[in-house]
Amino acid sequence: MNQFSDLGMAERVLASFARQNAMHLIKATMPVIQHGLTEIHVPHWDGIEQQHGFVHGGIVGMIADTAGGYAAMTVAPDNASVLSVEYKLNLLAPADGEKLIARGQVVRPGRTLIVAKAEVFAVREGKETLCALMQQTIMVMHGKSEK
Repeated sequence: MNQFSDLGMAERVLASFARQNAMHLIKATMPVIQHGLTEIHVPHWDGIEQQHGFVHGGIVGMIADTAGGYAAMTVAPDNASVLSVEYKLNLLAPADGEKLIARGQVVRPGRTLIVAKAEVFAVREGKETLCALMQQTIMVMHGKSEK
């Protein structure tokens, strides 16, 4: 079920998400878009596993960065785009479950810089296990449209 709190903002964010070929490649979806909050969901499949059968840490970082970035986009002006300029990722547990959920949330909005965080959970039989935590800085690019 999709959770969109502002249809205009959600349409803008979903249109941007649709242009991310990397998200299509890993079968990611974004079912939750709210002011200051987004979720990225990725099913666990063999194409994104590392040698032990867990989802690769690069994929975990990728969805955390994307969830936080789109959370930032929900608070940015309509005529602006956003770009990650820094992040720190802690991998806390193996990404092992039927799917991963990355929840991005704005911590501090700003005109030029937005601080966001993302938590990535591995979901197994309905139980969520926190497997990664990210803090990031997002730059707001006023008047710059996306490609």
